[in-house]
Amino acid sequence: SLTPAISVLYDNVVTDSSPLSLAVHVGAHIINAVHFSTNYHSEYIALNAARYKNEDPRKIIFTSVPGITGVLMVLILFLMSTASTASIRASNFDIFLHTHNLFFIFYLLLLVHASGGVLKYQTNLEEHPPGCLQLNRTMKYYAPLTELNGEAYLLNTEKVSASPSNAHGAFLINNSTLRICTKDPAFHPHFPETWLWISAPLCLYCAERLYRYFRSNKPVTITSVIHHPCNVIEIRMIKDHFKAKPGQCPTMTKATFAVHIKIVGDWTERLYNLLTPQCDLGMEIIPIFQHRKNPKIYIDGPFGSPSEEALNYEVSLCIAGGIGVTPYACILNQLLDQWREYKLQRLYFVWICRDIQAFLWFADLLCILHKKLWQENRPDYLNIQLYLSQSDGIQKIIGEKYQALNSRLIIGRPRWKLLFDEIAKSNRQKSVGVFCCGPKGLSKDLHKLCNRPNAYGTRFEYNKESFS
Repeated sequence: SLTPAISVLYDNVVTDSSPLSLAVHVGAHIINAVHFSTNYHSEYIALNAARYKNEDPRKIIFTSVPGITGVLMVLILFLMSTASTASIRASNFDIFLHTHNLFFIFYLLLLVHASGGVLKYQTNLEEHPPGCLQLNRTMKYYAPLTELNGEAYLLNTEKVSASPSNAHGAFLINNSTLRICTKDPAFHPHFPETWLWISAPLCLYCAERLYRYFRSNKPVTITSVIHHPCNVIEIRMIKDHFKAKPGQCPTMTKATFAVHIKIVGDWTERLYNLLTPQCDLGMEIIPIFQHRKNPKIYIDGPFGSPSEEALNYEVSLCIAGGIGVTPYACILNQLLDQWREYKLQRLYFVWICRDIQAFLWFADLLCILHKKLWQENRPDYLNIQLYLSQSDGIQKIIGEKYQALNSRLIIGRPRWKLLFDEIAKSNRQKSVGVFCCGPKGLSKDLHKLCNRPNAYGTRFEYNKESFS
């Protein structure tokens, strides 16, 4: 559709132009510092940021409030941008997290940044209008004819020593009026207005953080930790007054919920070691009560998710890459007992994995739901397609227990164009919700296919889940 395309285009433009805008802004300030130094004028000391002529521009930058705060803000932005790379997020998430907490300091510096008084305005325009002549001074430069409040003033290289020709302190030179200054120019720094644009969002952020603190200040009760294949752990918990909508969080029952975490990087490994300090890694279910001291875990949420809309379409296509299947687990759980209550009439579920063992994360859930729909005479409600992108380890397929999944396992990658054409042909003149949680390349390809016209009048509406 057009709106998501414009949104993505706008996001790309902002992301790509931000470094360029930063470079232009910093470069302009450096040039200003050089001009302050080289164009220092002893008669207008108040206007110049330099203390003397040809002062080192670096000294001007590093000894002024705008300069120091600007350097610190650029340093913070550099740390945040470098820590946002995929390699650092995957290997050391703590660096990514803590550097992004510096944004609060960034906004505080931004509030102070404009308070150095570098930009000034003249306060006595009536006593010293632009272009006026100060007595006992020789004009050493040319200036054009200037207008102030409808009156014309002329500056030239002629030294004026005559008396004023009228009572208003004006001279007549070459048939042009020249006004005499009655006072020296006075300048005052501009009042900083940055706080007008920052204080309100900053207050809203602080209020939201305070609300989140009180909402998540009680630790959850961990009932069990399940070790799944391919280094994935499932933590099942209980939390008072926890409510999740379909698409937000997998729930076993109304009282319990679960999160699936792939053990990749620093904090996930530490979390796994904390939850399983002395247990055998081969154990499938690790009871928490075996621990001498239960770890305290605080959970905030659940938060909104694009997958919530999957149940609001008549036809939905959910596509997952690897661990990206977790947002759809809650939808499948919800359909187990309440599939008749939703608008959804057909669900296409496509899951792509590199390792055959990864399908075991939700194999039981898929088989139970598939069996239930067959028993209720709705075999066409759920269309499952499992793709194994690498054929290594294909002999590890478990037999009769997951026979329903084995028959839907395909070696290779999906032929997306053919799949979209089949869905469009089977659902003519309908809106199909497309939901993707997977790598960036997969998301990009699917987005293009959704915007491609088809001959059946089917409209594909793209929704992207966050995937890191």
